[in-house]
Amino acid sequence: MPIENVYAPPAEFASRAHVGSLDAYRALCAHAEAKPEEFWGQLAEQELDWFEKWSHVFEWAPPFAKWFVGGKINASYNCVDRHLNGPRKNKAAIIFEGEPGDQRIITYQELHRLVSRFASVLNQRGYQPGDRAIIYMPMIPEAVVAMLGCARLGITHSVVFGGFSAEALKARIEDLGAQIVITADGGWRRGKEVRLKDAVDAALGGPETATIRDVIVAQRTGSPTSMTAGRDHWWHDLDQTASEDCPAEPLDSEHPLFVLYTSGTTGKPKGIMHSTAGYLLHTRMTMKWVFDLKEEDTYWCTADIGWVTGHSYLVYGPLAAGATTVIYEGAPDFPAYDRWWRIIEKYRVNTFYTSPTAIRALIKQGDQWPNAHDLSSLRLLGSVGEPINPAAWEWYHRVIGKGRCPIVDTWWQTETGGILIAPMPGAVPLKPGSGTLPMPGILAEVVDMQGNPVGANKEGFLVIKRPWPSMLRTLWGDPERYKEAYWSRLPGIYFTGDAARRDDDGYFWVLGRVDDVMNVSGHRLSTMEVESALVRHPAVAEAAVVGKPHEITGQAVCCFVSLKAGDWSHDDLGKELRQWVAKEIGAFARPEEIRFSDALPKTRSGKIMRRLLREIVTSHTVSGDVTTLEDLSVVTRLSAQHDDEQ
Repeated sequence: MPIENVYAPPAEFASRAHVGSLDAYRALCAHAEAKPEEFWGQLAEQELDWFEKWSHVFEWAPPFAKWFVGGKINASYNCVDRHLNGPRKNKAAIIFEGEPGDQRIITYQELHRLVSRFASVLNQRGYQPGDRAIIYMPMIPEAVVAMLGCARLGITHSVVFGGFSAEALKARIEDLGAQIVITADGGWRRGKEVRLKDAVDAALGGPETATIRDVIVAQRTGSPTSMTAGRDHWWHDLDQTASEDCPAEPLDSEHPLFVLYTSGTTGKPKGIMHSTAGYLLHTRMTMKWVFDLKEEDTYWCTADIGWVTGHSYLVYGPLAAGATTVIYEGAPDFPAYDRWWRIIEKYRVNTFYTSPTAIRALIKQGDQWPNAHDLSSLRLLGSVGEPINPAAWEWYHRVIGKGRCPIVDTWWQTETGGILIAPMPGAVPLKPGSGTLPMPGILAEVVDMQGNPVGANKEGFLVIKRPWPSMLRTLWGDPERYKEAYWSRLPGIYFTGDAARRDDDGYFWVLGRVDDVMNVSGHRLSTMEVESALVRHPAVAEAAVVGKPHEITGQAVCCFVSLKAGDWSHDDLGKELRQWVAKEIGAFARPEEIRFSDALPKTRSGKIMRRLLREIVTSHTVSGDVTTLEDLSVVTRLSAQHDDEQ
């Protein structure tokens, strides 16, 4: 990499940073590698509040880990209660702005009152540790209150992104065996109401969701809302009689804090289960190491709480650190392209954490929008969700950060719970497009299929060679799938599913997925999940789905479809199938392109060769091995179809 593309930490930034030199970073890593239990044990004691200390730091029965064994802790207490004994009690915990322009500032003292009252509501209705709640809400403070209220009592929550359909919601309720749904009448997106309660009603009622006893509904839009007597309750009605006296429940370190569903290669979403203490410690430490959080900072992560980034770096990480976190409900470009820049200017945001998809969309809108606003409060920028291309990195650095702000390009997954590879901005020189170096205690490597390191500048598989505190504990109700998905390829080593390389400086460059999971606007989406949705349509006989490069979203969904016999209009059907997928999964999964074909390329054993379809949509030619194809003419016809369309 040319020297001009290496950015050293600004001297002033480094002088004030928690970790201000490469030597300091290396010392942390050396301690973590040599004495991991001592390293994490000291941090757990310093950075978290405990009801009972653990008996020992770590147990490992591959692939099952336990951290801080025997300890008693509560995530809600660590995010709220412990900040009340000092000046933080009057500090803003949450700054909220709704898409219509409404605002709320909630102090830690007020947040404690709201969380305690909501936990009391749950308690009064008979919920207790081990019960499960589905949270399906817009980006409003009540969503955070719901998460922390559940955590306060030991109710395991699963937040479902508000963009998911009723069908997707139902599947998650069923898999989790949830007893309660916490939702809202609706939310606002690009000036339109998103009717969440209607989706909940559509998801409930069948035998698959018979476990649900209660639906609690927050009033956001005020639109007429159907309420089922005995089952449905308005949040504000229950809150009127709720007590503010609801102490946090001492819970085991390994108590399941949340389950978050993510796409898997089989099509069935995987319920990623995270426990309490290890997860909380890792998110707390990465707030300090990666975001260099200061007491006076106003921090904004743009992620929705329905994704892991919203869990770790909008809710649990910032609040455990006693930060001020910004929550914005709506679209980044509504009512104008400068909405985000207005928010940064208005609240004097210091740290801004968003996705490459968003950055590329902002680039396309033009520099005049950010240039019209005072962004001088910014001191650190972050990127999450997928690898950021160097050109977008440079624009982000130059136009948004005015060349002053380091950029923390973070690599992690729903499964990892928190950031594993990212620069410490006061210590590590930056290279646009690289996640740089692992966090202390994270032993990352790039290997071949036998688990041997591939060496510098060679592509291989990204693996993590040692357990870490925030790692997923299992897949909900499916430990065998957990073992198979993450630990079977290289026993005792976590297989990330991402391709990567390391350069001569040991920096990691993540290259994307090696399985059949697409990354669309930072959302992981299984090709199988989209295929399954398509073949449920009465016209579709068979479907194959691949990701194609897209300048804004990173990847777009491209579908190859063969039809059942019948008279189908391709023009109308293409539109209909796009809407069908959006209804079955969610609008974010809507295909960019649907191509019709009389057949799909298959091996002689009947397996669809998606690799060839990927080649057709990316390079428009097929250069790979086709010796196992049953019928080569299928590929020829599909390639010719593309040429005809050009």
